[in-house]
Amino acid sequence: MISVQNLCKRYGTKVVVSHLSFSVDKGEVVGFLGPNGAGKSTTLRILSGFVGMTSGTVEVCGHDIRQESLEARAKVGYMPESVPLYPEMRVAEYLAFRAELKRVPRPSRKTFVAEAMGKANIESVASTLIGNLSKGYRQRVGLADALVARPPLLILDEPTAGLDPNQIREVRSLIHAFGKEHTVLLSSHILSEIEASCSRAIVIANGKLVAQGTMGDLTTKRGVAGLFVVVRGEAGAALSAIRSVLGIAKAEVQEQETLALEPGVVTIRAWLDKKLEQAASARTIEQTASALVSAGCFIREIRPVKSSLEEVFAALTLDHPDFDGSPRAANSDSDSERKESGEP
Repeated sequence: MISVQNLCKRYGTKVVVSHLSFSVDKGEVVGFLGPNGAGKSTTLRILSGFVGMTSGTVEVCGHDIRQESLEARAKVGYMPESVPLYPEMRVAEYLAFRAELKRVPRPSRKTFVAEAMGKANIESVASTLIGNLSKGYRQRVGLADALVARPPLLILDEPTAGLDPNQIREVRSLIHAFGKEHTVLLSSHILSEIEASCSRAIVIANGKLVAQGTMGDLTTKRGVAGLFVVVRGEAGAALSAIRSVLGIAKAEVQEQETLALEPGVVTIRAWLDKKLEQAASARTIEQTASALVSAGCFIREIRPVKSSLEEVFAALTLDHPDFDGSPRAANSDSDSERKESGEP
């Protein structure tokens, strides 16, 4: 459905996307991850035909985005981060207008609009002025807009931006349902949203690909993040023993966990050095057990703790050699574009 090869985008001398390559197959729901300013929105605008590329090749549903732009865009339902809506129009009226712009045949227009409203669960507000809708419902109208021409591919840029937790869950369930009929590329920096909605993720930093794969693949890349240890003995001695082990970055007593245990039993969380090789982490566990026994502690439990997706995301982006900590990383993609293009 999507094939991107060596995609580059520059604004003057500023490189926003650099030699980015990835693909999305039919029927997949893929997360597009990266810190603010990583180039996510720019990439999605290029895929949707709203922004031109500097170099590289992009194919959408078999159509080259440069040579067959109209054919490619006809296959895409695009929802930008800030959905541009007409507040003075009613929901059904707006969607009918958008269906006309997207060249939905007149005889089918009413059916397509009703179907899009049903999928986005907004039938109850069909006659309501968009300006009177809550933020959550306006986002749903944006989703219906993306769906109204029955595109095989949905590109959603931060679809839950600005929503409260209840609204996020509602939109997330809608996106999950869309995946049964559409291929979806979903951009977000809310990791729980990606975990709940996507089968695979693509991670970029400073416009470059840093990782891609299933959620399991990404967490496996970091291996063991730390150790969970329960011992009977003196807390200070146990901490000193663990901290003395090569490969342990830090260790702390987990007060909340320890309070629930019997007197004399302590729970400790240890974090492994990020640069530790996965094969070496097993030896670190052995050495930790040995150090605790030598310190006179009785081991109740010691087990590895896998990296969470949040830890993986931080490791892949903040620790990546291409991440320079510049102010660009603190700005949104759209802010970066406006500054580089001279827009207000």
